[in-house]
Formats: sequence, structure tokens, C-alpha cells
Amino acid sequence: MERLSNAAVDSALADGLGWKLAPTGDRLVKTVERKDFAEAMKFVNAVADRAEARNHHPDIAIHWNRVDLELWTHTAGGVTQADLDLATELDALE
Repeated sequence: MERLSNAAVDSALADGLGWKLAPTGDRLVKTVERKDFAEAMKFVNAVADRAEARNHHPDIAIHWNRVDLELWTHTAGGVTQADLDLATELDALE
């Protein structure tokens, strides 16, 4: 997988994805809030199902009612089309 330029990522994000490019410029980030911990865990499990199906896994930090997601392709050292594709799919969970 080839790393996308920041301009290409910015262009994709302008198309309505609910993600941001991290200040480091090497990953997509998003915070999702739910009603409580149980709802946050349901969301995380849905993310896990989609990530497993694509064999492309986000970094996930779970807080009481908040889930922080980071998407990037480790082997490419940044954002690839696989990250944008998974981001689009995860946006549909909201």
C-alpha cells in the first residue's frame, strides 16, 4: 500500500468524512461519543468486526463514553487508501 500525500488526504476529508488528519500528518483521527460505557463498547465491537473483515485495524482508546480512533497504515508510515476506505465504513456506524 502506498502512502497518500497530505493533499490527497485533505481532499478526501473535504468530501465529508468525519475524520481529521492528525497534527503529525501521518494518521486519521476521530473521537466518537456515546451515551455511556456500554454503548461505547458496542461501538468498539462494531468497529472490530469491520476491521477484522478488512484485515486493517485502527488504534483504539476507550474511555467511559468516548472512543478515540486512529487509522494509519504502519507499513506505509502514514495514511493509505485502505485507511480512507475503512474510515468511510466506520462513519456509517454513526
